Amino acid sequence: MMSLSMDLGMKTSTRGISPLHQRKACSVRKTGARLNIQPSATQGDYKILEDALDDYKSAPPSVKYEITGDIKAACESLKENNVLVKWGIETTDLPERRPVSIGELRLMGVKDPESIARISVRNDAAFLLSVVGTSSVLAVVLGQLPGDWGFWGAYLTGGISIAVLAIGSTSPGVLQWAIDSFSKIFPDYKERVVKHEAAHILTAHVLGVPVAGYSLMLGKEHTDLAEAALQKRLVEKQLDASEVDRLSIIAMAGATAEAMNYDDVMGQNADMLDLQRIMWRSTSKMSDSQQQNQTRWAAYQAAAILRKYKTEYDALVEAMKSGALVNECIKAIENA
Repeated sequence: MMSLSMDLGMKTSTRGISPLHQRKACSVRKTGARLNIQPSATQGDYKILEDALDDYKSAPPSVKYEITGDIKAACESLKENNVLVKWGIETTDLPERRPVSIGELRLMGVKDPESIARISVRNDAAFLLSVVGTSSVLAVVLGQLPGDWGFWGAYLTGGISIAVLAIGSTSPGVLQWAIDSFSKIFPDYKERVVKHEAAHILTAHVLGVPVAGYSLMLGKEHTDLAEAALQKRLVEKQLDASEVDRLSIIAMAGATAEAMNYDDVMGQNADMLDLQRIMWRSTSKMSDSQQQNQTRWAAYQAAAILRKYKTEYDALVEAMKSGALVNECIKAIENA
């Protein structure tokens, strides 16, 4: 769903930051002591962050995760000057891992905890049934035409169902765009996607992981968030426990938000895949039971954050519904 790009580092660093943004970051630090920062930040306070986000948007895809260092530096500068008050606020008190039961998830507001890990086929089934049903009916109608028109019309139209089923059986990813587009007919689709992606953004913000971008597409993988967070390709780095924990919470936030608002979950496939990749890179190998508990623990912590910052979450959802840019999303969180 969104393509989220984030940076997990917490210490201010200018390594890999463009000279332009180094000067801007230094300028903010030098003048911060003389500024009288008001509780409500002004447009000018966010200028350094907006510039960094603009650079990220124009960068080639291959180096985007490296340029998030500029965004990190901007956020840390704004944090020092009390502009981004809520950024990273949850990092100091992040609870340690512990066994979490299904009942605890229900008490935290998750309607059906098991739905988080249950693969959803609603959108796929609706798409396939619609294609098969429509093409079959159309084939019967065209078959009534006289002569070769009826034969070839029915033959070719009926073949659409066979082709779609064949592609879905051998290369289901090829149909993903069509399924995602078809899913928009469901009344809850847009609101569901927004709430899913808003949960990723909010948890990332309060855990000190700046968001560089997002996309409102259900099922979009967010592996790039981990790579941007680490300033490395995920396959190039082993993750310590704190990195695994924070990235796990952010990865599970979207599916958890869905489970808190709906009886079923549609966008967990990509989230679970991201979580699996994160756990695979852990410095200490995790057993199957440990991975299962990490999933529950991350969902529990994500739910706790979403409940604690419900006002900020609701404000962010409304901003995203109107197509807010990343910097506007951050303002919505901070001003709520």
